[in-house]
Amino acid sequence: MLATNELIDHPDFLLLDCELNEQEIALRDKIRTFGIEHVRPVINEHWERAEFPYEVLPAVKELGIVGSFVEGYGAPGFSRREAGLLSRELGRIDGSFCTFLGAHANLAMGSIYLLGNEEQRQRWLPDMASLDKLGAFALTEPKHGSDSVALETSARRDGDSWILNGHKRWIGNGHAADVTVLYARDETDGEVKAFVIEKEDGEFPTGYEPTVIEGKIGKRGILQADITIENVRVPDDNQLEFGQSFKDVNRVLQATRGGASWEALGHAMAAFEHAARYALNREQFGAPLAHFQLVQEKLATMLADVTTMQLLCMRLAELQTRGEDNQAIASMVKMTTSRKALAVCREARDMMGGNGLLLENHVARHLTDMEVISTYEGTDSMQALIVGRAITGTSAFTPKTR
Repeated sequence: MLATNELIDHPDFLLLDCELNEQEIALRDKIRTFGIEHVRPVINEHWERAEFPYEVLPAVKELGIVGSFVEGYGAPGFSRREAGLLSRELGRIDGSFCTFLGAHANLAMGSIYLLGNEEQRQRWLPDMASLDKLGAFALTEPKHGSDSVALETSARRDGDSWILNGHKRWIGNGHAADVTVLYARDETDGEVKAFVIEKEDGEFPTGYEPTVIEGKIGKRGILQADITIENVRVPDDNQLEFGQSFKDVNRVLQATRGGASWEALGHAMAAFEHAARYALNREQFGAPLAHFQLVQEKLATMLADVTTMQLLCMRLAELQTRGEDNQAIASMVKMTTSRKALAVCREARDMMGGNGLLLENHVARHLTDMEVISTYEGTDSMQALIVGRAITGTSAFTPKTR
């Protein structure tokens, strides 16, 4: 049986991490140490100011983690479980930093790796893997969040260039990225194609105008952009050769599927850890909170939820590795982990009383970040409809008319 402090530091009640190999354990511990030493000491002040902690990026370069599943080009070529552990451990530290790396390494680099030809891969991926160039992934639009397949940003061929027009929103790193993979619909054939927008001498192309979205209550440490695109000219060799339809977009989304579930698990583990430690040290009515029956029941439920999430994430990674996963399986895992992580974070905040509202106790940041995770990669309702379709054989995404 694990000692109490060990269980709080490493909530792994069913000893699932014993299934990890040496390389996975080393990755887990390396990311955990990096987060504690470099991110946690500075993230609250950046979160409150809505600024990203760029000063930690030199330490990230030394980790060899940028690029996730990308193989070669300076990237690590992580397995599904390794990529999951990376998201989990980053989530335990901070959601904003997890999203920064996810947008840059998984989505932007992943798009170029999966949809670009060899020349395009060589042109961009090494600099992105070394963080000499930062990336963004521009798919979402103001009118098309969950319904991304209906995107309206257009692309028109003009000689040896393309002319892009449209509007993108909620683009992580989009305000500053050196390399932005942007998806637009070809006016000629109606297919969605992938384009790379590059800065030149530190400046975006004429007509490309990103504005930082302000006023967020969660993931405040990662800046996201609202981008207007007006007659932006992109050279033909910046159109990713194998990004020719929305099916190709789905290749990228499928390759990164599950990351939000692992990150949600990390937030729940962190909330449990902070709440349990607080309960052991906070005295009320003559005894530590942890000595009261109600608090122990809450901690037991939180640990059970964390354990359920761990089982789901490990099983999802196993199925993905074997090629036996599908969209409905991933949706059920994302729906369940998001719901349980929100519940754990809310319970942890409540257990701390007013102190749970303070950034210095970390739980408030994990709670509001979980509100974001419950939305991206598909809202809770969308995930439920995907699972419902698998159960009933009937799609409920579009309203039925008489």
